[in-house]
Amino acid sequence: MTTLDASRPKTASGADLALGAACDHLIGLRSPQGWWKGELQTNVTMDAEDLLLREFLGIRGRQDTAEAARWIRSEQRADGTWANFHGGPPDLSTTVEAYAALRLAGDPADAPHMRAATAFVRQAGGLEAARVFTRIWLAMFGQWPWEELPVLPPEMMFLPSWFPLNVYDWACWARQTIVPLTVVSAHRPVRPLPFDLTELRTGRTVRPGAGLGWDGTFRALDRLLHRYERDPVKGPRDAALRRAAEWIVARQEADGSWGGIQPPWVYSLIALNLSGYHIDHPVMRRGIQGLDRFTIRDDRGRRLEACQSPVWDTALAVNALLDAGVAPDHPAVAEAADWLLGQEVRGPGDWAVRRPSPPPGGWAFEFDNDGYPDTDDTAEVILALRRTHRPGARPAIDRAVRWMTAMASRDGGFAAFDADNTRALCAKLPFCDFGAVIDPPSADVTAHVVEALAHERPAGSKTLRRAVVWLLKAQEADGSWFGRWGANHVYGTGAVVPALVAAGVRPEAACVRRAVAWLRDHQNDDGGWGEDLRSYTDPAWIGRGESTPSQTAWALLALLAAGDRSAAVDRGVGWLVEHQRPDGTWDEPYYTGTGFPGDFYINYHLYRLVFPISALGRYVRAGGAVGTSQVPS
Repeated sequence: MTTLDASRPKTASGADLALGAACDHLIGLRSPQGWWKGELQTNVTMDAEDLLLREFLGIRGRQDTAEAARWIRSEQRADGTWANFHGGPPDLSTTVEAYAALRLAGDPADAPHMRAATAFVRQAGGLEAARVFTRIWLAMFGQWPWEELPVLPPEMMFLPSWFPLNVYDWACWARQTIVPLTVVSAHRPVRPLPFDLTELRTGRTVRPGAGLGWDGTFRALDRLLHRYERDPVKGPRDAALRRAAEWIVARQEADGSWGGIQPPWVYSLIALNLSGYHIDHPVMRRGIQGLDRFTIRDDRGRRLEACQSPVWDTALAVNALLDAGVAPDHPAVAEAADWLLGQEVRGPGDWAVRRPSPPPGGWAFEFDNDGYPDTDDTAEVILALRRTHRPGARPAIDRAVRWMTAMASRDGGFAAFDADNTRALCAKLPFCDFGAVIDPPSADVTAHVVEALAHERPAGSKTLRRAVVWLLKAQEADGSWFGRWGANHVYGTGAVVPALVAAGVRPEAACVRRAVAWLRDHQNDDGGWGEDLRSYTDPAWIGRGESTPSQTAWALLALLAAGDRSAAVDRGVGWLVEHQRPDGTWDEPYYTGTGFPGDFYINYHLYRLVFPISALGRYVRAGGAVGTSQVPS
């Protein structure tokens, strides 16, 4: 294993060999340009909505349809349903959209696999019980009445940034979805399908109750907006639609995407098409062609990634290799660092609405998302670059630290994309029945920022000190931390403990010992750790689930940072060694990434490799197996 530093300690546990094999495998996955990008796997709604988008625009091809249908069928379970994550419960809306896509591909309603899906949909409440976003798709094809959907008036584009429910009150991913949906809602298009979906209806009438508080208030407001939609004032309506279209066009990225993510991308294409942009218009052409970059084809069919994560994956890979003892001047590390430097975001973005003062700096998640750098990626890139000592790294790090520090929210915590994006009123609107719509500070993001600032700012700096206090207040009663962007308390705890220790919190501090106790208590009998995604909706699952490589590594990173050298650590390392594949990586069918807690989840295919490398590297470099605790229990 030539990639590792020969001076690092050796162990007899097998961790050393496992680490070398994993590093070699990781380096072998590197692109010729120096970056890493693992597949970002989600659920079949991406593929179903892609076919529906192409049908709406009149560009659906036979081959694409056949390949996408093959993939969608391959993901259907024996009971006829589709889930949002591996091993998860059936999901009604996902099943409805998958079924509609297969009907579009020509699968007959009376085929056995389609009858099985129909039976589940009807038993689960039918189209009437599907989420609003699913029914919006159905309405565009005449399968659901627009009058029975919440109104999204484009006139909201006129609300100033200080007024409640203006577009900047929404999280960046939500605002980029909501703005085009206001255009769609105003036009209420119907482009009929060559079939209908009456077999998925139950005939039940869904009428929301009168309600009290904000829910009742917004339902009453929605009724008023429905009346307005029957005869909107032409001047303001036309001006609002123009402003919305201009807003959308201004935010298209160089690769043709919007935010580098699927929901705003597909809705923006539909909205612009309804606004008069023909599919041959340069904006539309870039948007449609850009989807090819997100398309994966293999023997199971054609599928789309909801997003791509090269900056995140590359920063994690660099940190993992350095944790493993790979030299900073190794070509894999040096070239990746140079690529990251070239990805720095130096232009303005929507973040400046809340924080207009700091000059740009930092990194985004994707290849192209210059409007939305985020503090999470920026922190991870800072941690990587500062260890490589590449030419030009220091000015970029300084710019990023300045920008990231300015993105602290008023309470001292950090969110991913915006500061003080906490107006919960957005979630009360009738169409907000899917996904997070605001971007409040979270423990995992704040922890990554704390860890980066701890190396770049004096321990007593005000921003760092306030962020540490925020983390201490956010600790759960059981000693863990909630994970917003990864599953779940194992991820949150795995991020926070190393950050607190890096910031100067002593390993024997009560907050750290409580976290260590929680991790030990939730170690599986096989030595690994796992947490099922159902923990976001059912507290009984918190800290429980099948062992996975990434989650086992997260737990180990926390325990090692806390100075814990107990049998729990050795057993966790043993699980990684025993479950490593002959080629140096690990299998991980379970999803451990989180898009929207409770609704949308991700299997980052590189997580199964980079995090075990970091954990094994830190374990080996600390001296390997000890089997006794060096700090108080």
